[in-house]
Amino acid sequence: MKMHFSVPPRFQFLPTVYSHGWCTLPPFRIDKERGALGMVIHKSGGRPLRFEISQHNGDLCVDILSRRSLASWQRKLVRSTVRSCLRLDEDLSTFYEAANRIGRYRWISRIGAGRMLRSATVYEDVIKMICTTNCSWGLTQVMVRNLCEKLGMRDGDGESSFPAPEALASVSEKFLRKEVRSGYRSPYLLEFSRRIVRKEIQPELWRESSLPASELFEEVRSVKGVGPYAAGNILKLLGHYDHLGIDSWCRKRFFEIHRSQKRRNDKTIERYYEGHGRWRGLFFWLDLTKQWYQKQFPF
Repeated sequence: MKMHFSVPPRFQFLPTVYSHGWCTLPPFRIDKERGALGMVIHKSGGRPLRFEISQHNGDLCVDILSRRSLASWQRKLVRSTVRSCLRLDEDLSTFYEAANRIGRYRWISRIGAGRMLRSATVYEDVIKMICTTNCSWGLTQVMVRNLCEKLGMRDGDGESSFPAPEALASVSEKFLRKEVRSGYRSPYLLEFSRRIVRKEIQPELWRESSLPASELFEEVRSVKGVGPYAAGNILKLLGHYDHLGIDSWCRKRFFEIHRSQKRRNDKTIERYYEGHGRWRGLFFWLDLTKQWYQKQFPF
């Protein structure tokens, strides 16, 4: 089964897929030869659904790889997931206008950069973001892969979805430390998933929240294990770019690019982008990753 999507102005598929490292974390899967992004999703009460997304003649094409025919609600789930993950409904026209007013940023709209790939759920984005803290990217990949393989649901071909909050909430801290290798993050993963199961927190509402970015930032920060870096980057995935979300890689990359002899601290970086207003976090990220867009498959 195939689905087709029209796309907004300036949208480009691969620059969105490679906007950051999420595309290399399961249940996403990259097929470089075919230029396709595969993923597996699972909703309670149904079976896992596996599909691939690619771009042909401007439009998006979704190939459903699951063996059985889909019910109407499953087709709607795939359609809404694709639109959400690729940010098809996000209006970046004001951002592109701001970028085109500055010579060194005109490349952004020319190649359709700016949309940041996100997971099927906010819950998954938060768990993955916690798994990026204080460790190498290689360890992040190990943790996320273990979460999917050991706690996710498998489709008919053995591909795993991201674990549901109920699955993660049901295991012990010892299990996470030993089987997932999530270390000190283990109690944070458990508490967040268990709060969701107990309906004490509803992160899926954050994508449609009318709260000012500053208040939403504090709500995200209320999740144990989510500091300023993680919260700032989660907000980018929610469509708010007011925070930079600086970690050690960002800090090092910024001073490599700008070859600054000034004191190397976060205040220096924040001052550099403060003139970009509500888009400063996105300008910051695209500055750091500009080199990625010079290759078809940067990683």
